[in-house]
Amino acid sequence: MKSTGIIRRVDELGRVVIPIELRNQFGIAEKDPIEIYVDGSNIVLRKHNPNCVFCGNSKNLKEYKDKLICDKCTKKIVELDEEANGAS
Repeated sequence: MKSTGIIRRVDELGRVVIPIELRNQFGIAEKDPIEIYVDGSNIVLRKHNPNCVFCGNSKNLKEYKDKLICDKCTKKIVELDEEANGAS
C-alpha cells in the first residue's frame, strides 16, 4: 500500500473525512456509497459499484424488487418464465 502522508482524526461520532484530493482521484462524490472491507489489520474503503445479483455484471442494470439485474439475466429470467408458463 502507498502512503498519502495525509492523517485524519476520528471524530466523536466515529467519522473520518476523506480528503477532497482522494475523492476527486477516485471519483467519489457527495452521497456516493462506500464499501468498507477488512484486509488483515487494514481497513479498506472502496467506492461501491453496484452489480447484478446473479452474475456480477455492472453494466445495463435494472432494479427489480430492490435488487439489481443486468439485461442478460433479465432476458434469461423471461425465457425461464415463458418455459415454465408454456409447460403448464
